[in-house]
Amino acid sequence: MTSSPEPMAGAAKGAPLAGVRVLDLTRLLPGPLGAMHLADLGADVIKIEDTGAGDYASPSVRALVNRNKRAIRVDLKHAQGVATLLRLCREADVLMEGFRPGVMQRLGVGYEAVAAANPRIVYCSISGFGQTGPLCDTPGHDLNYAALAGVADQIGNAAGPALSNLPVADLLGGTMTAVAGILAALFDAARSGRGRHVDIAMADGVLAHAVLPLAGLHQHGEVPRIGHSALTGSLACYGYYRTADGRQLAVGALEPKFWNDLCRLLERPDLAPLHRSGNAATEERLRAELAAIFGARPLAHWRGLFHDGTGCVTPVLRIDETLAHPHFRARGMRVATDDAAPPQLGCPIKMTGFEPAVARPAPRAGEHTDEILRQAGLDASAVAALRAAGAID
Repeated sequence: MTSSPEPMAGAAKGAPLAGVRVLDLTRLLPGPLGAMHLADLGADVIKIEDTGAGDYASPSVRALVNRNKRAIRVDLKHAQGVATLLRLCREADVLMEGFRPGVMQRLGVGYEAVAAANPRIVYCSISGFGQTGPLCDTPGHDLNYAALAGVADQIGNAAGPALSNLPVADLLGGTMTAVAGILAALFDAARSGRGRHVDIAMADGVLAHAVLPLAGLHQHGEVPRIGHSALTGSLACYGYYRTADGRQLAVGALEPKFWNDLCRLLERPDLAPLHRSGNAATEERLRAELAAIFGARPLAHWRGLFHDGTGCVTPVLRIDETLAHPHFRARGMRVATDDAAPPQLGCPIKMTGFEPAVARPAPRAGEHTDEILRQAGLDASAVAALRAAGAID
C-alpha cells in the first residue's frame, strides 16, 4: 500500500487505513460519503474534479461528505489530463467513480487502462443499475432504484409509499455497499497483488437488504401489503403517535415484556391482554386508545416518563436535537471541523486503538492540485505546463 507521510501527518493515531490512497472521482452523495468513511478511517483520499462544474453538490452537502480529503482538478477530456490521472493511479490503492457505465472507458480511464498502469488497484464503479444488464444505461434517482428493487413498496403505511430525506438506495445500496466491496477487494489485493473491478449497483444494494419482504413472500405466498405488516402499521404496539404539542413518539413495544412495561407506566393494565391480538378491529381500537393517551400530554411529559427507554418508547427527535443528545455526544457523533463551522456527523465505526478525527475540512475544488502533483513526481515547471495547457486547474 502507498506510503504518504506528508498528507497523513494529521491523521488520527492508529488509523486502520493509514497508507491507503484513494482517488475519488465521485460526485454528489453516495460515492463522496463512502470515500469520506475511508478518509475518516485514515485513508489519504484525493477528491478529483473536472475543471468545469466539478462536483455540483450543494455547498452544505459538499461540506458534510468531503472532510479529511485533499482536492485536485483535472480535465479528463484533455489527453494530458488523462495522462495525469493515470500517473496518480500508479501510486494509488483505490479509484472510485460514479459516472454512467461506459463514460470512464470513453475517456480512456476505464478499468482495463487503469489496471494496466497499476495491476493492484481496486477500481470501484458506483451506478444506479450496474455495469451490465438491460437497465445499465437507464438514468434514475434514489426513489427509482428503490421502486424497481421492490423496496419503495415496503416503505410507508396504508396510505402508500413514503418519500424519505434519508435516501436508502443511495446510502444503503450505494455508499455502504461500495465501502464493503472496496475493503474486501483491498484485503485480497494485499495478499494477491491483484486488484479488482468492484461493480456496485445501488438498485442491487438496496434489493440485497430486502430480507423481511422476501421472508413474508416465502412464508405467506405473497408480499406483505404496505400498512398490513408488523413494521408498516398493522400493529398498534409499533408506530408513531402524536403528542399534545404536535410532536411524535416512537413506540416499538413488539415483545410482551416491553408492552407490559408500557401498560404499567401508562397505568392501563387493561390494555396488556390486547397485545398483538391478530385481530384488525382490536388493533384499530387499541391504536385509537394509545393515540388518545399520548395526544393528551406534550412530548416533554412522555420523555420524562419513558426517560430510560422503558417499553421501547422514544421521542422522535429532529437532527439538531439528536446532535445535542448526551448519548450521541458521548459516542462522538457530533464533531466540528473548527469553532466557526457548523457541526458534522461523526464516524459511526468505533474500534479499539483508534479515535477518528477531523484532520481537515472539506477542501475547495482544486485546493491541493500543486501539492498532489509534486508528490506524484512533477516539478513546478511541469505543473505549470499542465495548467497552461488546460489539463489541470
